[in-house]
Amino acid sequence: MFDIPALDEQAGQKVEAHVNQLTKPPGSLGRLEQLVIELAKMTGSHVPQVTPPGVLLFAADHGVAKTGVSAFPQEVTAQMVMNFVRGGAAINAYSQQIGALFAVVDVGVASDIPGEGVIRQKVKYGTNHFCEEEAMTQEEAKQALLVGYQQANEMIEQGIRCLIVGEMGIANTTVASAILAALSGQKVEQLVGKGTGISDDRIAHKTKVIEQALRLHRPDPSQPLELLAKIGGLEIAAMAGAMLRAAEKRIPILLDGFICTTAALLAKLFHPYAADYMIAGHRSQEPGHRVALTLLGKEPLLDLSMRLGEGSGAAVAFPLLQFAVNMLNMTTFAEASVSQGGEQT
Repeated sequence: MFDIPALDEQAGQKVEAHVNQLTKPPGSLGRLEQLVIELAKMTGSHVPQVTPPGVLLFAADHGVAKTGVSAFPQEVTAQMVMNFVRGGAAINAYSQQIGALFAVVDVGVASDIPGEGVIRQKVKYGTNHFCEEEAMTQEEAKQALLVGYQQANEMIEQGIRCLIVGEMGIANTTVASAILAALSGQKVEQLVGKGTGISDDRIAHKTKVIEQALRLHRPDPSQPLELLAKIGGLEIAAMAGAMLRAAEKRIPILLDGFICTTAALLAKLFHPYAADYMIAGHRSQEPGHRVALTLLGKEPLLDLSMRLGEGSGAAVAFPLLQFAVNMLNMTTFAEASVSQGGEQT
């Protein structure tokens, strides 16, 4: 279904050899050195580029929101989409700061979004309540996946060199926790966090709601489309689709927090090479994010106690990728006529 190439190990080896000849002690730039080597493997280039980045934000609603698992009512999803359109959210400010192309896509908001500035690709008006029935059909899950795939492709054709995928959807930490519980086999109570800032009592309620959905549907953790149809979200499906297209085109994917990393796990299920093109931007305060990062095999670049979503943590981490690739602008010992040191003791 997806055609993702293997990493270009030869490009990585060439960049690693070059990095070791730059005017600095070997390894002295720490993880930035490994990062530029990873980017070379992803892009297949000896001079990898990450600018301009693209921020692709998918919005959708969730039927489970009506059970009160979030601190905010469902209509906040549409209200926040309008805020994104007007440029008033954190991800707008950060996208502008890093010079990103920005787009917001309605893949399943429960109401119609008026005016300009939103890409309308609505699959349905929010998912079904997954404690009562499957969140969506498998065909709807495929449609949402394809929306993400196509929107990423359009942004790539506009020239982006790095993809950041964000999300908006009241109750989507509940959905992400359910998906992660199915994938990890861990107890729901070990994965559920405060989300938008709920009380301990509501966390307990949220845990019971997720456990009820998992008992009802018993999703197969090896079947990503089934997972999405039974307990998933339209925006999570779209995020996974966008990541898969970026990986096909050798575009590095800078991951955001818990929901984004859960979508990344689904993308990896669709194609195992997808994860090779992912870099974890930060570690969220959501307890499930640590589990998701471990399953994905990624160590985040930052840990700033963030839990906003929207792609904000990834946008904050993006300049580190620029620092990594700009390392290649340094001169080598030979070019600078500087004596190269021997082995350190």
